[in-house]
Amino acid sequence: MSKPVVLILGAGGNIGASLTSKFASGGYSIGLASRSRHDGTTPEGHLNIRIDLTNPLSLPSAFEKTKKAFGIPNIVIYNAAMMRVPPNPEDMFSVSVEDMASDVNLMTVSAYAAAREAVKAWEGLHQDEGGKKVFIYTGNMLNKTIMASPYVLTLGVGKAGAAYWIGSASALYADKGYKFYYADQHLSDGGPMGTDVGGPAAAEFYWKLVTEDVDVPWDATFVEGKGYVDFSAFKK
Repeated sequence: MSKPVVLILGAGGNIGASLTSKFASGGYSIGLASRSRHDGTTPEGHLNIRIDLTNPLSLPSAFEKTKKAFGIPNIVIYNAAMMRVPPNPEDMFSVSVEDMASDVNLMTVSAYAAAREAVKAWEGLHQDEGGKKVFIYTGNMLNKTIMASPYVLTLGVGKAGAAYWIGSASALYADKGYKFYYADQHLSDGGPMGTDVGGPAAAEFYWKLVTEDVDVPWDATFVEGKGYVDFSAFKK
């Protein structure tokens, strides 16, 4: 019996490294895609894929490489983000159109392209083949909170855009058993994590989404050590 396969897009340090360790210990074959990697195989047997996630057209190749090495990835995790410092910290419109487009590609359009490839691949599997079919996107609370700061302009646009289509996919593909999650870590009081997002906490929560029969909505807000927590009534 072949191993289940996870493809981690935006596989850097912190969350990416923690996810790699967690899924490796769980017996998964792992594809790791990021701009800093070079195509090849790691000493641990993971597949490295060099990819520019600001280019949505690069996603089909990443899936083909993963499929060729291990088979169809039944778990896809999108973990790429960008917080762009504006040229003029006092002027949000100092961010160029080119930079806005690049960041939205990275956080919204390429994630959409990844989910599109995942669904296309899953359609070729029998319902029980390969285990659960899950797409997880590393989000934050900017999909529902406006932080009026030029520093998070493109980050907020990118995350909010992704949240919309993830919520739509969760509803539209529910009958097929495909799961889509916008995973958003919070402080225990409901506040944002900022730059303190924890890799091990994310890995533990994502692992539960993948391996357990959990009652968690697509807007998967969670707290370290607690798992899913409903912050829908939270006010900034």
